[in-house]
Amino acid sequence: MNGTVTAVSSNGEYSFTKPNRASITLLTGLGVEGDVHAGVTVKHRSRVAQDPTQPNLRQVHLIHEELFAEVGAEGFKVLPGDLGENITTRGIDLLALPVGTLLRIGDEAVLELTGLRNPCLQIDHFQNGLLKQVVGRDEAGNIIRKAGVMSVVREGGTVRPGDLIQAELPAEPHRPLERV
Repeated sequence: MNGTVTAVSSNGEYSFTKPNRASITLLTGLGVEGDVHAGVTVKHRSRVAQDPTQPNLRQVHLIHEELFAEVGAEGFKVLPGDLGENITTRGIDLLALPVGTLLRIGDEAVLELTGLRNPCLQIDHFQNGLLKQVVGRDEAGNIIRKAGVMSVVREGGTVRPGDLIQAELPAEPHRPLERV
C-alpha cells in the first residue's frame, strides 16, 4: 500500500492548527523537530495533566487528505494543517492499517503507527459541527474515529510534500488501531 505526502506542518507553540512548511525533520524517538508535541513523554496538555511520565505515542500526527473532501461535501472547509496534523497524505488508507505498521516516507524517515487520534471539542471550536463529521458510529454502534492516526519516529529524516509513503505491515495477527 503506497501513498504520497501532500503537505507537512509543524508549530513550536500550542495551537489547534499548524502552519504548512516546505519540509519537516523527524527526530528518532522524539517527533517533529521544533514541534510543541515532540518528546519522549506526552506533550498533549490533557495527557500531561493526567500523567506527565506517559510515553509519547503521539509524536507525529497524520491525516488523509481525502477526509477534507468528505467534510467539504458537508459544507466544511479544511486544509492541510488545519486539524493540527504534521503530515497530510493522499492515496493511502491510514485508518485501515494495523498497529505497528511502518510507514517509510521519502528516502530516510520511518514512522510506526501507534493508534487513532481521539478528536476533542477543539475541533468544534475550529468549525462548529465538524467534530460530528470526524467522529461517528457505525451500524453496530461502534465509535468510528476519522481524524487521522498517531505515530512514533523509528528513523529520522526530512519529509517534504511529494515524498512517497510505503506501508510495511507488521507480522500477523494484526491489531486494529485504537485511540491513543
